[in-house]
Formats: sequence, C-alpha cells, structure tokens
Amino acid sequence: MPLGGGEREERIRGGILGMLVGDALGVPYEFHDPANLPPREQLEMVPPENFRRAHHGTPPGTWSDDGAQALCLLASLLHNDGLDVGDLGRRFVDWYHHGYMAVDKRVFDIGNATSAALIRIEQGWDPAHAGGTDEQSNGNGALMRVLPLALWHQGSDGDLVDDAQAQARVTHGHERSQVCCALYCLWARRVLAGEPLDAAWDDATAKLARLYRRRWRGQPRYLAELEETILPYPEHHTPSGTGYVLDALFSARVALREPSYEGCVKAAIAFGLDTDTTACIAGGIAGLRAGSRGIPVRWVSGLRGIGVVEELFSVWGVSSG
Repeated sequence: MPLGGGEREERIRGGILGMLVGDALGVPYEFHDPANLPPREQLEMVPPENFRRAHHGTPPGTWSDDGAQALCLLASLLHNDGLDVGDLGRRFVDWYHHGYMAVDKRVFDIGNATSAALIRIEQGWDPAHAGGTDEQSNGNGALMRVLPLALWHQGSDGDLVDDAQAQARVTHGHERSQVCCALYCLWARRVLAGEPLDAAWDDATAKLARLYRRRWRGQPRYLAELEETILPYPEHHTPSGTGYVLDALFSARVALREPSYEGCVKAAIAFGLDTDTTACIAGGIAGLRAGSRGIPVRWVSGLRGIGVVEELFSVWGVSSG
C-alpha cells in the first residue's frame, strides 16, 4: 500500500538506509576488541591502510547477513502483503545457499543459531518453530533484521508484537529473543511517528508489559523475560557490543545517545566485537530519527547494492527521496 506523507516516507527511507549503512560500515571492524579499533574519526567504510580488517576480500560498502536477512523480510512482507513465516524461511534458505538479497550474491557471515535453524528447515521442519529455544540461542540474529516489519506494519501494537515474535522464531525461538524483537519494533514504531527517543522507549516498554498482562496471560514467561531479565539488564552490565541479544539491544541504545546519525553508528562500532550488528540495530533507529537526509551522503553513495533497495522501495510505494 502506498504510504502517505513526505515526512513519514523520509523517515522510512532513513530507517532502511540507516540500518544497511550501519551494517556495511561495521563490517571491516567486526571481531576486534575496542582497544584495537582506529579512533572514531577514522571509522569509515574504507578503514585506515594499516588496519587489519575483518572479512578480507569483501569490498567496502557491502552489507552482511544482517542487511540481507532484513531485505528478505521486507521482500516477503511486500510479496505476501503480510508475514508468512514459511515464505520467510524459504527466502532465508535461498539467501544462505544462493546469496538472495546479498550483495554480489555472496554470503560471508552467518550466526550459529541461524545456521542451525536453516538446516532444520531444509530437513523439513516447520519454519514457524525452527529456531532454537535454549538459553544459548539468544544471539542477536532475529533482532538485527526485524526493523522492516515495524516500518511496514499497519496493524495494532498487539498484532505487531505477534508478528515480531513469529519472525524471530524462524531462527531464534527463546522468549528472550522474541521479546527483544517485539520491544524494538514498538520502539521503532514510535520513533517513526516522531516521538523523542527516550519517551518512545518508555512508551514501548509500558505498552509491551500491558499487552503481556492482558493478551498473553497464558504465557507468563514473556512478561517475566521483559520485567525480570531485559529491562534490568543495563543496571548490571556495561555495553560491550557482543552478539548476545540483550547486549546488542542495550549497546545500540547507548550509542543512540549521540544526537547525529554519524555519531551514533561510530559509537556503536567503537564498542567493538559484533560491530556490524550493533551499528545495524542502532543505525536503523538513528536513521528513523534523522531521516535519510541525515545520513552522510558519502556513506549512502558508498553503499553497494543500492539498486536492490530502490526496487523494494518502489514496490512498497516509498518515493526515491
């Protein structure tokens, strides 16, 4: 359905491009400890000449599995006019084996939980229940890709939460990962509507708690994850940019204290380790806040595969900006 309102479209473009630019910007710095990263002012798509970059042979400006899976989700939503986890699972498998939605059709990074889930799907498992449900399955692989759902979705907050959790279960079935995806989607929806960042977060957490109390009374573990594990997490942990879903979410939130898009994604990368994913998660929200015009032109111009994104915008009814 075509979207109305130039400002809304500008924010949507900012969210999608912000997510992809953050991912691509973080790719060369992945796996490095913070102390081994260049100074923030030197964090660019082309790292300093003497820096030992990750994913050697991957051209600068290339998004990783984060961006590819997010575009798989967006393409599936547009094709089906809604969330179809069977179709989504098939698209993930197509990405894994054939590079669908990957730049140059080249897959160069995949998380362990996602890989295991895609193998299960190939073995005949229902994609709706392919994701691991144990504590060790709480990587950030479902969170990193979920933003397009929040931007596309026109239903109620409760319906958005249902879909956010359903897309997570394709690869990450533990309640913690599901709740993080739901919270992030509610937060993004409010930022898209123009709410200030902290107010949007507070409103999203309060609404999610109310939904869990009323709508999912028979599943108290969701509420317990939110109130006993997720929300208290930053009181006891320092953001460190790891692949753990809670650290990824709160590292991104800390990075978003930087008021500009550029400052935000550089702060996310400066945490080190899972730099592309932290910058992807933070960059999506920062892009919503800033709009596409708030993302540095040099980074948008340097983003490879942009034609694929523009085709999806066209199908979606989002103007070229």
